[in-house]
Amino acid sequence: MDRMFRVLSFWTLMFSLMAFWGGLYPMALIFLGLTAFFLSLGYMNLSERTYVKIFFGFMFVSFVGFTYYTMLVMPVGPAEEHSLASLLLM
Repeated sequence: MDRMFRVLSFWTLMFSLMAFWGGLYPMALIFLGLTAFFLSLGYMNLSERTYVKIFFGFMFVSFVGFTYYTMLVMPVGPAEEHSLASLLLM
């Protein structure tokens, strides 16, 4: 399982480089941080159960954060509309 975290660090590094080349600097920095996080976990030699729990926690936080952003923050239409929640409250 530790090798899978090293594989994840490789792919997050690739996403970081592509975002950097595309001019998406905040995204590139986020994925660079994830690269460091996954790479450090990959060399800790923890138990399989611990790696699975860490991955579950990471996925849970990622999905909740993505859902929060897309439902409450992300603009959905014209400039005066800010999120789906504000659209539904109108």
